[in-house]
Amino acid sequence: MSQPKLTVIGAGSAVFMKNIVGDILQRPALKGTHVSLMDINPVRLAESETIVRKMISTLDVPATVSTHSNQREALDGAHFVLVCFQIGGFKPSTMVDFDVPKKYKLNHTIADTLGVGGIMRGLRTVPHLWSICEDMLQVCPDATMLQYVNPMAINTWAIAEKYPTIKQVGLCHSVQGTAMELAHDLDIPYSEIRYRSAGINHMAFYLKFEHRQPDGSYRDLYPDLLRGYREGRFPKASSNPRCPNKVRYEMLTRLGYFVTESSEHFAEYTPYFIKEGREDIIEKFGIPIDEYPRRCVEQIAKWEKLYGDYSKAERIEVEQSKEYASEIANSIWTGEPSVIYGNVVNRGVITSLPNNAAVEVPCLVDQNGLQPTYIGELPPQLTALMRTNINVQELTVKAIMEENREHIYHAAMMDPHTAAELDLEQIWNLVDDLIAAHGTWLPDWTHGPKKQRVA
Repeated sequence: MSQPKLTVIGAGSAVFMKNIVGDILQRPALKGTHVSLMDINPVRLAESETIVRKMISTLDVPATVSTHSNQREALDGAHFVLVCFQIGGFKPSTMVDFDVPKKYKLNHTIADTLGVGGIMRGLRTVPHLWSICEDMLQVCPDATMLQYVNPMAINTWAIAEKYPTIKQVGLCHSVQGTAMELAHDLDIPYSEIRYRSAGINHMAFYLKFEHRQPDGSYRDLYPDLLRGYREGRFPKASSNPRCPNKVRYEMLTRLGYFVTESSEHFAEYTPYFIKEGREDIIEKFGIPIDEYPRRCVEQIAKWEKLYGDYSKAERIEVEQSKEYASEIANSIWTGEPSVIYGNVVNRGVITSLPNNAAVEVPCLVDQNGLQPTYIGELPPQLTALMRTNINVQELTVKAIMEENREHIYHAAMMDPHTAAELDLEQIWNLVDDLIAAHGTWLPDWTHGPKKQRVA
């Protein structure tokens, strides 16, 4: 049997690349994988190559590695395409998405998935994802894209609209990661937890969250979570003290279900928590304004130290991460079935959401690829909240597909957090300022004349 080829687009994201490649090389059927690394930054590319070579040596596996600056060359013959880039980087683009809205007293925590920051990131990200799809059609049309780029839902939706034959799945670790957090709060081993989640990326909810009993039955854990929060025992101390995770527990008391994405993310997907002049809410729920820029600074400093250690070490410790990528690759390559949570086109899987929206649901994976599990209708309150986010996603995809600048304004108008804080004129002006500040990082059509409002 031939060996699989994994192409990593954005290989300069070295820490993330290390986790995924390390996972893959630890799977017996994938230990001979050829890892094709591609990045536009030659320094970061060389650093990533060093890490992969040392992991191969540490694990003593027959894997091989090559580096490329040409995308199509890197993709040629790939079986799996791992995508993990960020167009515009931390500086300037991420800081633009935080700094420009601040002039309008519009604050954010993460700003990479929804809101005006998510819209702008989608505008600058989707065109490059499309270029990868175009190259894949030419040199590896049967490959599976393992897509880890935000804004996840916008990206997944836009790829499916323009390149429907590309096999793709958007991947995020929030479903399994949150389940581990809740198991920690409950003092229950994660291995004894059973759950079923569905929704959209960063706004999926556990429809069931249960604990396996000695007799083989399962007990609903929602009463325990609610009781623990009301008694002040939950959430327990977070590994990140800036993010105490209270928003999600509060929403559990209002909706009856626990959301799978972090409190710092969820606070900016809704109109309830981040409000100018309401420091009492910010303090009560521990909402970390400007969290993502802080993380970026910390991660850059951490990486500089980490790579210094890696470059000197002969061996690199390789642990198993909680990402789904290697599990998917193993199941497709060997036919051994697995179940993962992935972002895919809806196509009737969740009947209460639009058919062409990107949904996050359990998927069976085997030699036939990814097969989403039918969910049916969601509880109406969850559907309603998701639709507020889907509106923004849909209009952003429409703007990109049609190269229609007007829909950028429409998407920003529909964003729950933006609309709760700004009036229409402010939203229009904010979008103009963001487009101007991003400059050439955005497609040319975004800088064209905006359509005049109807008199």
